[in-house]
Amino acid sequence: MIFHISLIMLFLDAGSSSFSGSLSLEEKRLFQYIDEHQDEFVQNLAEWVAVESDSIQPQLRGEVTRMMKIAAARLQDLGAKTTLVDIGVQQLPDGQNISLPPVILAKLGEDPLKPTVCFYGHVDVMPAKIEDGWKTRPYILTEIDGNFYGRGTTDNKGPVLAWINALSTYINLNIDLPVNIKFLIEGMEESGSNGLEELIQKEKDCFFSNVDYIVISDNLWLTTKKPALTYGTRGNACFSVEVSGGEKDLHSGGVGGIINEPMSDLIALLDSLVNSSGCILIPGIYDDVIPLTEEEMKQYEQIEFDLQEYKANIGVKKILYDTKEEIFSHLWRLPSLSIHGIEGAFYEPGIKTVIPSRVTGKFSIRQVPHMDLSKVEHQVKEYLENVFSKRKSPNKLMVSMQMGAMPWVANIDDPQYEAAKKAIKRVFNQDPDMIRDGSTIPIARMFQDITEKSVLMFPLGAADDGEHSQKEKISRSNYINGTKVFASFLLEISKLHKELQKASNLKTVT
Repeated sequence: MIFHISLIMLFLDAGSSSFSGSLSLEEKRLFQYIDEHQDEFVQNLAEWVAVESDSIQPQLRGEVTRMMKIAAARLQDLGAKTTLVDIGVQQLPDGQNISLPPVILAKLGEDPLKPTVCFYGHVDVMPAKIEDGWKTRPYILTEIDGNFYGRGTTDNKGPVLAWINALSTYINLNIDLPVNIKFLIEGMEESGSNGLEELIQKEKDCFFSNVDYIVISDNLWLTTKKPALTYGTRGNACFSVEVSGGEKDLHSGGVGGIINEPMSDLIALLDSLVNSSGCILIPGIYDDVIPLTEEEMKQYEQIEFDLQEYKANIGVKKILYDTKEEIFSHLWRLPSLSIHGIEGAFYEPGIKTVIPSRVTGKFSIRQVPHMDLSKVEHQVKEYLENVFSKRKSPNKLMVSMQMGAMPWVANIDDPQYEAAKKAIKRVFNQDPDMIRDGSTIPIARMFQDITEKSVLMFPLGAADDGEHSQKEKISRSNYINGTKVFASFLLEISKLHKELQKASNLKTVT
């Protein structure tokens, strides 16, 4: 009797839908196994979080490589044919070359009658130190009130493991995998995915040749309670604007008031970019932004959104807009400009009465579909040069685009979106929000452009999971239910794929 009560509690703790009458026999077996083995899955997460696979700091590159080998070994244990691909070296700013961590290419199943699903994820993390403000040790998985805290829990070790857990559930229950499955797992995502684009291009006609669907689980829901599927992201154009004056820093008491100070020029330039309402002031920047469609507005209306909860999650008291439709359109469908910092300026505590001879401002523009990256670059440069010329300053101006990433939009009518909706309904007993993401996830556009395959963004983390923050976490419920959703998704995409093939064959015969 004690065993049965404990088992029921496990189901309830994970938010199980194992008792739903709509589940198939296979799903009931899969979900029951996942519930019964959830502590084992949590232990796996603890072991992965313990590896300080920080790809930002070169001295920890060995830990990233170790993490890649651990993940590869896990896939090999499940019977996947796994290869650790060498992608070369990285040159550091000081000129030193260090090895890039290998990329995992793994595959399980080669049945031509089944669809092939490729999952992408990464197991590197952002830097984390207890002195940064963590209340828990960042590399020790700590459960508090049903949440697992630790670096990488939601970004992206937890979701990667949820996919692997789903795969292991099929294998351990001797249930035939409904799809062929492939994994591409990298260790440099937080540092810009060095070498990945070249590898994908190289493998386009080999590893990706028989892939039907690509799935990415590397972003978050819009809220803390309702699952979501993501069908678009904004791009990002990162700029630096440098103003340089004399040959050396100067004393404000000696020359203040008689020279054009580079910092004053720079502040004026940065202030000219965006107004207090968030409107970008660069002429022509909105010209290529297409109007919001009626269909999109209807999708926005269907999304459950708590403004107070949203403000609490991001830690602010006021947002520029009052309605969810305005917020979504400005976050997903309109470009934004953010100023990030000034290099060369004195920033430490206390007073330093120096006039820096050279300062560099950093800002970025999140662009949306139909905006041309080269056109944005030209507009920014032309505008800043015009503003600077009106100041009649003898200082020198240099504007450059340091990085550019394109926006991405998927077709929400693709089979895998339909399969994901059905899987979410099975596990969470509700339909997902269909959302875009205001951030930039270059890998989605990269996969879509190079492989020409359908890409699905299938988030697992909740809005308050704090990726990159000192409170990064994933809930036990999302981690375990996420494993169930992924297991169910494989069944659903297999069914839909067969239906499409059957319909296609009938059309051909007709």
